[in-house]
Amino acid sequence: MPADGSRDAPDEPGAEETSPDASDGGAADEDIAAGSAGEQAHSTLPDTPQPDTPQHDTVQPSAEQPSAEHWPDVELDPEPEDAPLAEADAAPAAEPEEPSAVGPEEAPAAEADAAPAAEPDEASAGEPGEPSADESGEVPAGDPTMELPSEATADPSPPTVVLDPTTSPEPGTRIEPPGEPVQDPAQDTAGQRPTAWWRRRRVLVAGAVVGVLGVLYGLDLLLSKDEIPRDVSVAGVRIGGLPRSEAEQTLRETIGSRLRQPARVAATEQEFTVDPQAAKIEVDWDATVERAAEQRFSPWSRVISLFATRSVEPVVRGDERAIEAELTAIADRVDRPAMEGSIRFDGTTPVPVQPEPGRRLEVGDAVPAVQRGWAHGGTIRLPIAEFPVKTTERGVRKTLEDFARPAMSGPVVLGGKGRDVTLRPESIGGTLRFEPGKAGGLRPSVDPRALAGVLGPRLSATERPSRDARMAFHGKKATVVPAANGRKVNWNATADRLLGVLGRTGDRALNIPYRSEPAKLSTEKLRALGIKEIIGEFTTEGFAYDSGLNIQRVAEEVNGAIVGPGKTFSLNGFTGPRGLEQGYVAAGVIENGEASRAVGGGISQFATTMYNAAYFAAMKDVEHKEHSYYISRYPMAREATVFQNPDGSSVIDLKFKNEERTGVAIQTIWTPSSITVRLWGTKHYKVQSITGEPHSYTGPPVITKQPGETCTPTSGSSGFRASDTKVLRDLNGKEIRRSTRTVVYNGEPQIVCPKEPEEDKPGPDQRGNSAGNPGNSGASNNPGNPGSSDGQNQGG
Repeated sequence: MPADGSRDAPDEPGAEETSPDASDGGAADEDIAAGSAGEQAHSTLPDTPQPDTPQHDTVQPSAEQPSAEHWPDVELDPEPEDAPLAEADAAPAAEPEEPSAVGPEEAPAAEADAAPAAEPDEASAGEPGEPSADESGEVPAGDPTMELPSEATADPSPPTVVLDPTTSPEPGTRIEPPGEPVQDPAQDTAGQRPTAWWRRRRVLVAGAVVGVLGVLYGLDLLLSKDEIPRDVSVAGVRIGGLPRSEAEQTLRETIGSRLRQPARVAATEQEFTVDPQAAKIEVDWDATVERAAEQRFSPWSRVISLFATRSVEPVVRGDERAIEAELTAIADRVDRPAMEGSIRFDGTTPVPVQPEPGRRLEVGDAVPAVQRGWAHGGTIRLPIAEFPVKTTERGVRKTLEDFARPAMSGPVVLGGKGRDVTLRPESIGGTLRFEPGKAGGLRPSVDPRALAGVLGPRLSATERPSRDARMAFHGKKATVVPAANGRKVNWNATADRLLGVLGRTGDRALNIPYRSEPAKLSTEKLRALGIKEIIGEFTTEGFAYDSGLNIQRVAEEVNGAIVGPGKTFSLNGFTGPRGLEQGYVAAGVIENGEASRAVGGGISQFATTMYNAAYFAAMKDVEHKEHSYYISRYPMAREATVFQNPDGSSVIDLKFKNEERTGVAIQTIWTPSSITVRLWGTKHYKVQSITGEPHSYTGPPVITKQPGETCTPTSGSSGFRASDTKVLRDLNGKEIRRSTRTVVYNGEPQIVCPKEPEEDKPGPDQRGNSAGNPGNSGASNNPGNPGSSDGQNQGG
């Protein structure tokens, strides 16, 4: 430092050397310095950028100066924009040789002289922009200071002034650093470069930590590459850290012994065992060890492995069908359907039936569960599906107390049309039903069918069946008999009324409601059908007594049948089964060309008669079939047969359709020797039948019986072809259309019996009855002979 106490300006562009004027009131004795007062007055700031805070020049007191608490406050104006202040680091130093006053303009904005001894962190002990002294009056080390002249002690309370950058402060004036200046962003910040992010302390520390962890991670991977990961267990067996061969041996010893024992399985509260011989559970040891040895490279996973255990499932296989069979047998003992609560009656005492949830062993899911669990040992819990119920024990008990007990408290009197009946408690319980209701309770009801079963026979006399309108025939005249509506007990409404009565203990009586039962065919509808004259009629004669009984029975069923417009009549469908229960008897038939008997024999004669009546009534032929053998009392190529199975199902039927807009009524007239069928309606057509001559004859087939077989010899008959042409004309005689039907009749077989000894030889007149013998004709097929068929049986 020069002897005159002046300060060398830093060797920077724009720096000026100034000295205070002696006339400035002793300003030469003051020195506003940015650094220490040692041998070197100033030093250059380091390249390290300082925090982005306003920079100020401060005055540091010397050792001879009074303490800061006696300094007068001096308010400093902010530096002009063209001369930004620079912060200087000051180190604690010895007294300066001579104080040197430096004006504000002498401090360059880019750089200030400072001693390099202080660290950057220590230099900013206070908040940026607030380099004030602490409560003790000491200026923090490293902060910019001010050097005041000794004359400052003359006045303990000098006035506070604001320094003008172009002037020096008056002697004895306390100088306060200015507040945080507002610096224009456009100001020159030359010499202040930000610290590189990678040189910051936090980044360096974090990098060091990451580096150490990376080294540890690499060492961990290297040291464990030939071992099972440290946290692995297989089916509860810890093998972590073992070499592969040792791990496999450990698994074989532990898990292998488990697989040789029966598996214990549990379903709900029951326990069972599964046979190891049937299941054939095996472990793929190589695949299991390979799966267990799989490394996890996530650093976090490897850290967790130090404290946790990771379970790896063994690779197992077995006979799944055998396991499924074992579990199915267990399911039969475990499964149960859900059963809602209810109330049953022990005589007249109501008994609660507690609800029970349902359950089902899920066999499909249980098979893999058994395979996996067997290797773990212990008891295997089988998957069970639960089926909850809506009712509760409390709800069932409440329904029993509130309804069931009052319902059985006494009899109920039901008033009908002209008759009262009593329903006693012994019968009430059988009519009650209970379903899940609200809040876990039961909803009671009365079963109408059960009630009708109890009271129906006693109330039948109060009912009246309906009667359809029908036709009455008197010679050549037909009249309509009016319909009559019926009356039936309304069992549904009666059950509802009874339920209301059963809920109380007094006034247990009700009136039975009835409903009207209208006739299916009203009088008006029948009259509108236009049934007024005979439109078709046919008669056949000659039948045996037993066959006549069957013909009479079927004629009674069919008499009065109505065929509406567009409807089809089916003989088998209308009569239903024709067996003993329906009033039919056994009668003669021809079976395989021989005389035989069957229930319903003779019905084919009625079918032939009806077919011809419909033929001449111009009905459309929907279905019919001729006999296999020709019967001489029937029109050639214009006859029919029918057949049913024993259960009444149809095999061969007779069907015709009414295609007109008017209806058709069927009338049957039976006598012991003939049967007549008439169709009534409105006549629209005239029908003519033209029968052709037989032709294409064939000889009778020969059937030779074997010794010991039942045999009735017959001479047989020839087969042939015949045709019938139906001509349809309008009422004026104009032909509308014609159609021809050709029928093939088989010859009746010639039965040849084996020769017998002379003493057993029959007389010359002994022979079987042919189909042409009306005394032995019968129905071709019937429910009493299920083995017959149209090709074998010949009806009358």
